[in-house]
Amino acid sequence: MWRVTVAGLALLLALPLSACSARPTRDEVVVSFYPLQFVAQRIVGSRFPVVDLAHPGVEPHDLELSPRQIATIASAKVAFYEQGLQPSVDDAIDQNRPAHVVDAASVVHLRPGDGGLDPHFWQDPTLLSRVSAAFAAAMEKADPAHAAEYRTRLASLLADLTALDREIRTGLAHCRVRSIVVSHDAFEYYGRRYGLDVHAIAGLSPDAEPSAQRLGQLADLARSLGITTVFSETLASPRLADTLASDAGLHTAVLDPIEGLSSRDPHADYLSLMRQNLRALQKAGGCT
Repeated sequence: MWRVTVAGLALLLALPLSACSARPTRDEVVVSFYPLQFVAQRIVGSRFPVVDLAHPGVEPHDLELSPRQIATIASAKVAFYEQGLQPSVDDAIDQNRPAHVVDAASVVHLRPGDGGLDPHFWQDPTLLSRVSAAFAAAMEKADPAHAAEYRTRLASLLADLTALDREIRTGLAHCRVRSIVVSHDAFEYYGRRYGLDVHAIAGLSPDAEPSAQRLGQLADLARSLGITTVFSETLASPRLADTLASDAGLHTAVLDPIEGLSSRDPHADYLSLMRQNLRALQKAGGCT
C-alpha cells in the first residue's frame, strides 16, 4: 500500500496542474525493457520517440521508477510492457493507464517456471513475432493515419524473425550434446523451441541463491551427459557459473538473455545477440 501511495503522489507532483482535468498525451511510445524496445523501434521507425524505462546495463527485474518515469508512462501515446516482470511498471500502469497499452503477457502463453510464470518468451523468436503483431495493431489504433507504415515495418520485422528462427533450428539440428547449464532460468523457451534440455543453477530471478546440493547435482549431471560448459550471462554476476565450473572442471562461456543491452557493443541488437548465443551453443554442444 505504501508503494502505491508514494507512486501516485509522485505522479501528481510530476504532472502539470492542468492534468487534473485532462491528462495530456505526448507523442511517445514507452517500453519497459529491451526486447520490447527492439520491436517498438522496428515498427515505429522515426515516427515517434521510443523511451525505454530500463537503461542499458541495468537488470530489468530490479527496475524502480522515478517520478519522471511514472509521469512519462501516464502521458505516453502507447505503453508496451510485460505484466509480472517488473512490479514497479505494473503499479504505474495500473494507476495511470495510458489510452493504448500492450501487455506482452496477454499475447503469449507464459509457461510455468520455478517460483512463478517464466517471462522470458522473447528467447523464442516465433513468440516475439506474435507480440510484435499485437504492438503493430495497437500503433494502428493509436495513429491510424500511418497504419500502412506500421504494417509494412511489421512485415519486415516478421521476415527477419522468421529467418532467425530458421537459422537457429538449422544450426542446432546436429549437436553432440543437447543439454546446457545456465546461471539462471532464462532459456526454457529457447530450449523448448530448439530441442535443448536446459538446467539452471538459479531460478527465474538472477539473484536467487542455489543450495550446495543443487550445485552438486549439476556437477554430476554435467559429468554424466558430457556437458563441457557452464554459461554465465550479461548483466548479472558470473559467480555461480564460475563456482560450478571450477568445482566440476568445466569451461565457462556467456549466453545473453537479452533482457537489456550492455554498453560493450553499440551496434548490438536482438538479432545479433541471438546469433551470438547460437554460436556459443554450437561450440559448447559440438554442433556440426
